[in-house]
Amino acid sequence: MIPGDGVSYGKTGSGAGHAPATEGGQAPQETGTPQQGQPPLQLLESPGLAGFLATRGISLAFTTYQAGKIFFVGVNRAGRISVFERTFPRCMGLSVSNGTIWMSSLFQLWRMENFLDPGQLYQDYDAVYVPVSGHTTGEIDVHDMTEGPDGRPVFVATRMNCLATLDDRHSFVPIWKPPFIDAIVAEDRCHLNGAAFEAGAARYVTCVATTNFRRGWSDRRRDGGVILEVPSGEIVAEGLSMPHSPRLYQGRLWVIQSGRGLFGHVDPRTGAFETVCELPGFARGLGFVGDHAIIGVSGPRKDKTFEGLELNERLAAAGKEPICGVLVLNLKTGEVEHLLEIRGVVSELYDVAVLPGLKRPMALGFMADDIRYVLRPAPLATP
Repeated sequence: MIPGDGVSYGKTGSGAGHAPATEGGQAPQETGTPQQGQPPLQLLESPGLAGFLATRGISLAFTTYQAGKIFFVGVNRAGRISVFERTFPRCMGLSVSNGTIWMSSLFQLWRMENFLDPGQLYQDYDAVYVPVSGHTTGEIDVHDMTEGPDGRPVFVATRMNCLATLDDRHSFVPIWKPPFIDAIVAEDRCHLNGAAFEAGAARYVTCVATTNFRRGWSDRRRDGGVILEVPSGEIVAEGLSMPHSPRLYQGRLWVIQSGRGLFGHVDPRTGAFETVCELPGFARGLGFVGDHAIIGVSGPRKDKTFEGLELNERLAAAGKEPICGVLVLNLKTGEVEHLLEIRGVVSELYDVAVLPGLKRPMALGFMADDIRYVLRPAPLATP
């Protein structure tokens, strides 16, 4: 049972080569207002983005831990981009498995289910995602994740330097750690941040460095990055700069070198990295549809941890500032064909996900009353 009264609001912006993304939906009290001195949020779509999503029958989701939001991007009946947001503190990792969304936040991991049946609409939305369960993990900095074969999530616990899952009695259950890590401790020793999953299990992981002491990776950001094979822990690629978002797709191991602003693929046999595209920002978050990659990029990083990177040097030499947004990249040509640029209060993204078969999704959060009245009981059990 979906509540009968909905809410919507608009966000507009303008920019060369972009049309404003003028429609969204959310309870006004969840939107919040920018702090004094902060610019308003602007979402600027490039021509053709709505058509790209519509013709491929997909929508997108992305998270920003900097602003504590999950955004849903779809297309409305008028053929225009529709943007919907919800607030979760420090939301990061994002995964879509069998229609279920898994998402991490500051100290919890959420499972979100679509309460609409196929073909059902609620205020022209064809999906209403509801956070039906949350597991308190503690602040372990959950990054990449997927749903395992048993229905439980498998995720990267970055602060704890391991891969993990859940059970009913513990904060989390470690299931694998790199061979150079000697203890499961909350020290973020190597910045294990990404996992390439296959059939619900991690095949490869990325680390910023192979260090075994508290935040040891921070001094190896420029060229200490590695990709490890799981479960052996063998290094299959090294000399990378802040690698993120490893993914297996179309027979290749794709990865982002965030510190260099490069997207490409690695040959696990030789460790060779082949660049497909130079990126216009600090990139994390990677999904695919057909012959296109969906990549999240972030604007200027104010943390000293991100100083001295080749990405910053390349952009500065070209007289450019890093941008924040979601790119649609052609894998065959290496060209960015579409862009949803984000300006204002949101300047950093973490993860992106493709939602197949959905045109215009929305979600419920905890700061409005809607969630009290949205019910979807299971069928009555029969003896």
